[in-house]
Amino acid sequence: MSLEKIISVTGKPGLFEIIAQSKGGVIVESLIDKKRFPINGMHNVSVLDNIAIYTYEEEVPLKLVLKSIFEKEEGKEGLSPKENSKKLMAYFSEVLPNYDDERVYPSNIKKVLQWYNLLVKNNFDFSTISEEKTEEQA
Repeated sequence: MSLEKIISVTGKPGLFEIIAQSKGGVIVESLIDKKRFPINGMHNVSVLDNIAIYTYEEEVPLKLVLKSIFEKEEGKEGLSPKENSKKLMAYFSEVLPNYDDERVYPSNIKKVLQWYNLLVKNNFDFSTISEEKTEEQA
């Protein structure tokens, strides 16, 4: 399992792993309940590998933020996304000290923590995440 094959689908809870190509799109498997279904061009999807978090200097790839949480938590689940906004923001500032708190909302932090915890439950190998900077997409 790699972040290039993990997607978020707007309107559907959790994360999905791309299993196979199909004629009209891709077949995905939910990381929550392991159910499989097709995703086509009508669905709005985001590949985790392409997501970045705003900081005051630059955008930091989500994969590096996830790796930072993994290292902070020593491989265990992170803070519950159901905590209050103040706790979430304090926690996130420990993980990514210079994140832009005017453009990164508590709802974004909740989503990152939900995704991280779901990846941990599914035994994602965070050691495969490299520190290389990815080129900014225009």
